[in-house]
Order: sequence, then C-alpha cells, then structure tokens
Amino acid sequence: MNNSVSDHSFYIESDEEEDVEKEFDKDEGNNNDGNVSDYSDSSADNPQQNKPSSYNTSWPQSYRQSIDLYSSVPSPSIGFLGTPTLSRLGSSFLSSSLTRRHTPETLPSVTKPLLDEQQQQQRRSSHSLLPPIPRRPSIRKGEKASKVSHELPLSRQCSYGQSLLNGINVLCGVGILSTPYAVKEGGWAGLSILFIFAVLSFYTGILLRYCLDSEPGLETYPDIGQAAFGNAGRIAISVILYAELYACCIEYIILESDNLSSLFPNAHLSLGSFDLNSHILFALMTTLAVLPTVWLRDLSVLSYISAGGVVASVLVVLSLFWAGLVNEVGFQSKETTLNLGTLPVAIGLYGYCYSGHAVFPNIYTSMARRNQYPAVLLTCFGICTLMFAGVAVMGYKMFGESTLSQFTLNMPQDLVATKVAVWTTVVNPLTKYALTMTPVAMSLEEFIPANHSKSHIYCVFIRTALVVSTLLVGLAIPFFGLVMSLIGSLLTMLVTLILPCACFLSILRGKITRFQAVLCSIIITVGVISSAFGTYSALSKIVENLSH
Repeated sequence: MNNSVSDHSFYIESDEEEDVEKEFDKDEGNNNDGNVSDYSDSSADNPQQNKPSSYNTSWPQSYRQSIDLYSSVPSPSIGFLGTPTLSRLGSSFLSSSLTRRHTPETLPSVTKPLLDEQQQQQRRSSHSLLPPIPRRPSIRKGEKASKVSHELPLSRQCSYGQSLLNGINVLCGVGILSTPYAVKEGGWAGLSILFIFAVLSFYTGILLRYCLDSEPGLETYPDIGQAAFGNAGRIAISVILYAELYACCIEYIILESDNLSSLFPNAHLSLGSFDLNSHILFALMTTLAVLPTVWLRDLSVLSYISAGGVVASVLVVLSLFWAGLVNEVGFQSKETTLNLGTLPVAIGLYGYCYSGHAVFPNIYTSMARRNQYPAVLLTCFGICTLMFAGVAVMGYKMFGESTLSQFTLNMPQDLVATKVAVWTTVVNPLTKYALTMTPVAMSLEEFIPANHSKSHIYCVFIRTALVVSTLLVGLAIPFFGLVMSLIGSLLTMLVTLILPCACFLSILRGKITRFQAVLCSIIITVGVISSAFGTYSALSKIVENLSH
C-alpha cells in the first residue's frame, strides 16, 4: 500500500477506456507538467503546491471521501469539500466496495478525476451489480484526467459561507441536548469549562492549519498524523477518529430510544416469553429503520437531508426558549454553584460539544480562499458556543436539579414546542446515522481482498454487523449522558486538544516559538488531566448504574 510519490495516477476501468484515452492523449502534448489548470486562479490563496503525495496511499484511503460526505452541507450547484458527485462517493456498498477496489484510485492530492453522467450510469450498470471481472490492462493517467467533464465543480471551491455552514453543521450536534445536564453535574461555576474548551479548541483548530501547510500533500487528519509520527501515527489517529464516529452512532440509538419512549411510554411488544418495553422496542425499531440506509447505493439524498442539521439545532433551541419564556414553564430556585463530585462528568460533556476537529482539515483544504479559515473557525466556535451556553443556562434554570441527560425529556409533553423539539430530535439522527457509520464501514471494507468474487456479500455483512453492534451496546449501556461524557473524555480530548498539539510540536519542531511550545504543553496537560478524570468518572458512574 505504500506507493511512491511518482506512482500517483488514475486507473480507468470502464467500457469506454479507449475513448477516454484518446481524449486524454489530445492534451498531453500541451500540458506535461501534470498540474490542473482549473486551480490556477486560486493559487494565491492556496500556497500549498498541487503535487501528488504518498500520504493517501496508506490505510485508510477512503477517509477523505467518506468524511467529506459525512460533514458537507451539499448544494444543488456547488460541490462541497471536494466531493465529486455525491452519488458516486456515496454509492452503495456494492459500488463503493467493488468499483473502489477494482479501480485503484491513487489520486493526486488536489483533485480526483470524475466521469460525466452518461459514463457514470454505464459504469454503475456494468460494475455495481456484478462481481469483478477480468479486465484489459489499465491505462495510467496523470492529473490531466480533470479534463473529463464533471457533474459538480472540483474541490476547493467552498466560499466563506459554505465553509461556515459545514463547520456549524459538524459542531452543533446532539451535544447541545446535554449542556443543561452538564450544568447540573458541574454547577454554575463548571460552565466556565465550556468557554475554556472553546478557546483551546479554536487554537488547536488553527494548529491543524499550520500542520497542513507544513508540506505539500497533507489534506486530512490522518495525513497529519502520518507526517508527525509515521504510519503508526496515521493508523492510531484513524482508529481514534473512527471509534468516535462509531460511538456517535451508539448515541443515536440511545437518543432515539429515549425520546420515542417519552412520546409513547406505554408501547411494548410481547413475543412469546419475551416482553419488549418501550426503550428496547424503539431501539430495535430505530435499528431496523437505519439499517437499509446503511445499505443505500446513493447517500446523496441523506446528505441533502442531514444538511438540515443546522436548522434542526436552531429549531430545538428555539423550542426550548419558547417553552420557557412564552409558555412560562417556570424557573427552578434550587441550583448548585459548584459540584466537585460530578464535575469530571461535566468536563466530558462540555468536551463532546467541540468534537469537530476530525473534519476541520477537510474544510480547510476545500476552501477557495484558505486565508479565510481563521475567520470561519472563529465564527463557528462563536455561534456554537453561544448556542451551547444559552441552552445550558435556559435548560438548567427551567428544570434545576431534575434536569435529565437530554432536555427534551424534561419538557412538558402537552406543549406544541415540546412536540416540535422531540420530533426534530428524533428525525435528525435517522438521516445522519448512515453518513456517520459509512466512514467506519468503508475503512473496514479496504481490508477485503481486491477483486474478490463475494466482496459485496462481505460489505453487507460488515455494515449489518456494525449496525447491530451499536444496538447491542446501546441496550447494554443505555445512559445517554454518561456515554457522551465517556466519549468526550476518552476520545474528544485526544482528537481536539492532545493530538493537534502533539502533531504540531512534532511536525514543526525547531520552527516554533517558545511561547507556542509552552502553550501547546499546557493544552496537552489540560487535555490529559481532563481525559483521565472524566473517563474514570464516567466509567464509574456507568458501572454504578449497571449494578443497580
């Protein structure tokens, strides 16, 4: 898998190989340098040279495309985050597993050649439903492949507004539901941790930019890990990132079960000697509902719907404020200033709110004007932090010490605002589950031998097993807040605070100031201490609840 830098090329496999070869050969004499002219206009804002690199030849090779699809807010006219044809990148387990491995795409780091609509449809018909077949010798093509027509513009075309929406869509997720619970666990003074993490996370997001600019070819978080610590660093960071995505899917199952049970508390199902209560029943129904979406050939529909995550978050926040201010639910007088006993749980919950660093490198490398990245990051963190803090204050003031792990469970069931908040909370994860699980599945599918006659069956098995496993874990540990605190402490602290600083110190050693070195060391220390105490506290609480 460790191909040399000069070995970057595109292997075209379709019934139209000869036609494509002719089209490419026409232009080879005019442009032999391999550079893509489409990006010449943005070179001033993209100082990183458009050169092939060896970073995307090691596992996971599917990281960029899968995370782009997971994180982007698509537009009918603009391809976000360098996603060539959402339907191609989000193709079925058959298409993505057969075509991707049968057509090895060791692509240049800047752009990936696409096929036009007609070619794509023919390619699907010939490859997506059939096992791999022997083919003629592959035609090696350079970066000039970009001359093939595109359905969507190439990467690095995101404007400031598009990048901002992508960032908010990633940051403002289900973590906002638990911020009132975090205040309950840590007290009012613990709310300061939210703002501290916001500042530190913003700074580490900027550090990722410095790492990406340190040398050509760095595009993703795993690339940064490889540049800092070799292949071991790439694999370690990838495993952590995929574990975080997998854990988020577990949270989706628990979230659906809790909220649907609040809507239909008397629902149950008897199967012989088995009696499924509402929590188990709705967890099972959620799994059955999302399983076909994980098998979908075309995830572009889900990508468009999940782009409403920003709207969904705003709608849930407005519903809470409406219930508190307009419906006059009332405010609680019993409040806690500082709760040291459960403060570590709050640390994990606040940390989870800023778990978007896995996507920030993709957002940065997709921007048409990279010098706007700090402004995009600052605006994202500013808006999201205000939403987190507003919900935390309002939710805790309304429900006090009775605040549950999701504030939607505390809202009076007879209010219209409650119905809006709960159903929005229920629908949104259903659209995001497949997009969140797909990167994990695609990374595992890379281990299936190329051209295997039953690879599509293995893909079905892998994806089904992943979905079922999230159900089993969700039923075994049905504690939304504590699981979120564990994720935030164990994984998010690594991804958000510790690893960006460690990679920055390793990649740019000898080129940084003493102040930067000291500040990175402080952030790493804060991350390690927060991770240790938060993980221990969350695990202790989980074990305690399981024993009761």
